[in-house]
Amino acid sequence: MPEIKKAAKAPKLADPVAATIDVASQQMIARAHELGVETIFDRAEQMKPCNIGIQGTCCKNCAMGPCRLPLPKAGIEGKDERKGLCGATANTIAARNFLRMIAAGAAAHSDHGRNVAEVFMSAARKETEAYKIKDTFKLRSVAEALGVDITVEVDGEVKARDIDEIAVETAEKALSEWGKPDGELIYAKRAPAPLYEKWKKAGVVPRNIDREIVESMHRTHMGVDQDYKNLMKQGTRAALADGWGGSMLATDMQDIIFGTPYPLQAEVNLGVMKADHVNIIIHGHEPVLSEMIVAVAQSQEMIDYAKSKGTKGIQLSGICCTANELLQRHGVPPAGTFLQQELAIITGACDAMVVDVQCVMQNLANVAKCFHTKLITTHPIAKMEQDNVIHIEFDEHHALEDAKKIVKMAIDNFENRGAEVMIPKQKATQIAGFGVESIQYHLGGTFRGSYYTLNDNIINGRIRGVAGVVGCNNARTRHNEAHIQVVKELIKNDVLVLTTGCNGIACAMEGLLTPEAAAVYCGPGLAEVCETVGIPPVLHMGSCVDNSRILLAATEMVKAGGLGNDISDLPAAGSAPEWMSEKAISIGQYFVASGVYTVFGLHLPVAGAPVFQDYLFNEFEKLYGGMWDLEADPIKHAQKMIAHIDKKRKALGIDKARDRVLMDMADRQALEA
Repeated sequence: MPEIKKAAKAPKLADPVAATIDVASQQMIARAHELGVETIFDRAEQMKPCNIGIQGTCCKNCAMGPCRLPLPKAGIEGKDERKGLCGATANTIAARNFLRMIAAGAAAHSDHGRNVAEVFMSAARKETEAYKIKDTFKLRSVAEALGVDITVEVDGEVKARDIDEIAVETAEKALSEWGKPDGELIYAKRAPAPLYEKWKKAGVVPRNIDREIVESMHRTHMGVDQDYKNLMKQGTRAALADGWGGSMLATDMQDIIFGTPYPLQAEVNLGVMKADHVNIIIHGHEPVLSEMIVAVAQSQEMIDYAKSKGTKGIQLSGICCTANELLQRHGVPPAGTFLQQELAIITGACDAMVVDVQCVMQNLANVAKCFHTKLITTHPIAKMEQDNVIHIEFDEHHALEDAKKIVKMAIDNFENRGAEVMIPKQKATQIAGFGVESIQYHLGGTFRGSYYTLNDNIINGRIRGVAGVVGCNNARTRHNEAHIQVVKELIKNDVLVLTTGCNGIACAMEGLLTPEAAAVYCGPGLAEVCETVGIPPVLHMGSCVDNSRILLAATEMVKAGGLGNDISDLPAAGSAPEWMSEKAISIGQYFVASGVYTVFGLHLPVAGAPVFQDYLFNEFEKLYGGMWDLEADPIKHAQKMIAHIDKKRKALGIDKARDRVLMDMADRQALEA
């Protein structure tokens, strides 16, 4: 008899409505199904996560493993007897895995920072025509923070030092933070003095950025550090080296050479793409090349060349944090978040997608094969194996030439578009580009020059507190839903939200980044403040490295007075509702170690080690004033943050609303800190 073959089972596809709350993304997922193009939403349906890995208790750090330590079905009562082959306990395994995530996240942000610092050095030495010092005021501020003299004494008279000399010495000081042989991270002293003293007492002030990452990998090697508390001591050091080191230096250097952001208006979502324009989408995290692409794409030479090919011009847009970098300095509209990168190509209108590092899906190459899109990698450490990917390696000394090559390639590719282009109509308006300086201007005033007005509105109860809501998207949950529900619940309860990364893009897509949103979504106190000063209730502060802006904003609140002596005293909380990457764990850890109660959504890879989880969720608060928490339900997630904010208000004695009064200097000095 002939062999009877079973028909292959059709792969399960994502339900567009269940996958995302964004209508534009729903349309593109449905279009992908019609065209037979697989996306991350489909793969999330077809592949489920490992139950043991998600608990954090799978160890593959040597060839005797992987050793998998699932929780007993009845839970753990009494002594935990679970061990790997070497005898490593669940607590040791979970702590090692957690530390490795911190190290990888810190490495990603800090290597980004190093790259920017190297370009900054080239600009300071005038080795490149493409990059120049744009913000000399920020340069002087950063120089002082790094211990560089900005004045010089000449014949007994103090004069301003030459700006080029300041730039070169600042670049040298910054670069040395990655690998200096002795001392400690200079920026650690930018934190409030009580916080710095906590770090000093606990022995977690970073020595230099690279050493903390290397030591983290050494400690987690088989047979080295086996004490979960000691492992997390190093995890704290590595995370602080990221937040108060690599990330903060990246933000500062970018501001100096690209310009410090100030609020501007732009659009957002896939609808920003234009059928009659060349569409170039820039995706990744480092703005060094993308800044040059903006300059080239806006040049008359390239606009004329694009029109000669039958187009009406060049439309730039971004995905992920490169989108946020270009948005906050140039008003370039983001096309979407991390989970929308494949969908941008599926429109059929993407003539080139230019990627650098971090959060770039390898499947982009497979999707690009189905369309005319040129996929271009640009970074020496981030290549793809597929044969349809073009690699144009970026060099800051030839930045404009590289950018021209990329933009010209996109223009030439316009004629290869298929007939069926489908760009969703959905797009929203946003106000973005907030930073430490602009928040001081809007909520402190030009003449006051401090954050006191913000503090005053927290003290009198108009603003309940401040929340940093940040982070990625995750295909294991409905795209953007948790981001939006958490933020809406917070602002409804008069909590001012500071945002970065994909959360910022999600909030913009929902219309939360306009001043008008305050009247619709906010409680009466926050709405009144937003209306008075003309700001949105959600302040977009940039990309994921720009979480350092939130740290410095919190520090400015402490300096302004009236809300305690340390960041841990503030009525403030942190959140990552849809976290995905190792960078998120590093960010979470440096916020916790800076004194911020920090809630993550979905899950954390610590559930398989209850003792270790309790250490993070409770014991950490005794060390640093901040601690981890977990809540998958977005409304409960926000309510936990609000409860913490209320607890801090009560501790400060400001839990009852007060009438606003005009205060003179004597009144201010009389406030209890």
